[in-house]
Formats: sequence, C-alpha cells, structure tokens
Amino acid sequence: MKPQHLQALKSALRHFVLTAVSLYLAGVTDIKALGFATAAAVVGPAIRGIDKTDPVFGRIADVVDLELDKLAKKSSKKKKA
Repeated sequence: MKPQHLQALKSALRHFVLTAVSLYLAGVTDIKALGFATAAAVVGPAIRGIDKTDPVFGRIADVVDLELDKLAKKSSKKKKA
C-alpha cells in the first residue's frame, strides 16, 4: 500500500473517531444518528483519497514529493559548500 493511501486511511479514521467521540460526549446516544454522522465524516477524506489530482493523496503527490526531495538535496549541498 502506498504511503498516500495510508495517509488517506489515517485521515478518514481520525475523522470517524473524533466525530463519534465528540457527538457521544455532547449527549447524542442514538446509534443511528452516531452511525450516519460518523459515515458522513469519512466521506470527505475518502473523496480526497480517490481523487487522483488531489495534491495530498493523488497522483500529483508523487510529483510534489520528488520535487521537494530534489530541492532538499540542492539546499543541503549549498549549505555544505
């Protein structure tokens, strides 16, 4: 599994847990309401994970990572010189 997919999965899981806990602590104990709210919380990160043009999780993320690595290497060479 690619690192971008793991990041998307972690993001969705965070949204799911935070929504469920915050609603429960607010006094919402209806299982159906908690289920729908937590499912809705996962939709956003899921769509970002599916979108291949998303700069965080999609195809562009690979290109951005490569460019950042190149810039970091150039910067470290300049500091050494």
